[in-house]
Amino acid sequence: MKGEVTLRMDAAPEQVWDLVSDVTRIGEFSPETFEAKWTRGSTGPVKGAQFKGHVKRNGVGPTYWTLCTVTACEPGRVFEFCVGADNITVNNWGYRIEPDGDGSLVTEYFRLEPRLYLRLYWLLLGALRGRTNERGMRTTLERMKEVVERG
Repeated sequence: MKGEVTLRMDAAPEQVWDLVSDVTRIGEFSPETFEAKWTRGSTGPVKGAQFKGHVKRNGVGPTYWTLCTVTACEPGRVFEFCVGADNITVNNWGYRIEPDGDGSLVTEYFRLEPRLYLRLYWLLLGALRGRTNERGMRTTLERMKEVVERG
């Protein structure tokens, strides 16, 4: 009920952090979330800040907005958020950044909450969804790499 992808980028952790923590730019990178905006008075990446992501699952079908709340925010190291309603978290997404010589190792990850209905979902569709998420994370990181290495 989780997965991750790591990619090396020729950029300092601070440069990568600026990119992954700016949710308003996710539409440039993600194959599913084509826009996001800070909401409920939030204006930037701090723990507890909220934003909405506009999603088109697998790049097809209807679109919908998801409420997200920043759950971990350590500049240059970690940016994580949960997805769900005010009192219900469905899944968590995030980025870990580690120095690697003159660059960074960047890991995008997800994990579903251990709720019964999500366990059943994962049992039935987990292999397919896991591969889709992995492809999406790889695409997102490759697109970010292009931007951050261009400078």
